[in-house]
Amino acid sequence: MTMNRINKENYYLDIAQTVLERGTCLRRNFGAIIVKNDQIISSGYTGAPRGRQNCIDIGRCTREVLQIPRGERYELCRSVHAEANAIIHAARNDMLGSTLYLVGKEVNTGEYVKNTCSCSMCKRLIINAGISNVVVRIDKTNFKIIDVNDWVKEDESLIGKKGY
Repeated sequence: MTMNRINKENYYLDIAQTVLERGTCLRRNFGAIIVKNDQIISSGYTGAPRGRQNCIDIGRCTREVLQIPRGERYELCRSVHAEANAIIHAARNDMLGSTLYLVGKEVNTGEYVKNTCSCSMCKRLIINAGISNVVVRIDKTNFKIIDVNDWVKEDESLIGKKGY
């Protein structure tokens, strides 16, 4: 008897996708989990800081109202990103050499976010946390693996690159 077993990447991406269901953004929601030695260290989703109202509670997204393009002007966003929330809830020693799994979905369509990649602020947090790889879901079964060292070498802040 043969057993069809899901690969490790999609297993953890499925868990991150479940986490994103807690997201409170009206634009796009993300779920992230940090895994080291096959143990989930932490999870995070897109949502306002503790004690503040979420976009779903106030019924608007400031960035959407102002028609701000994806990947720009995050200082106007009410949410803490999924990657940041996952990092906040873990000890750095636990994250050294770990992998962050990231899934994003568009709120209006339920489709996976195309060209998902961490924003420049989250990249900096991931680098400083000591995370080695980021695995991003492309669709239900496909994903890409990003070596965080590439983000160290390719510093977008030096060339003024916007978006993600």
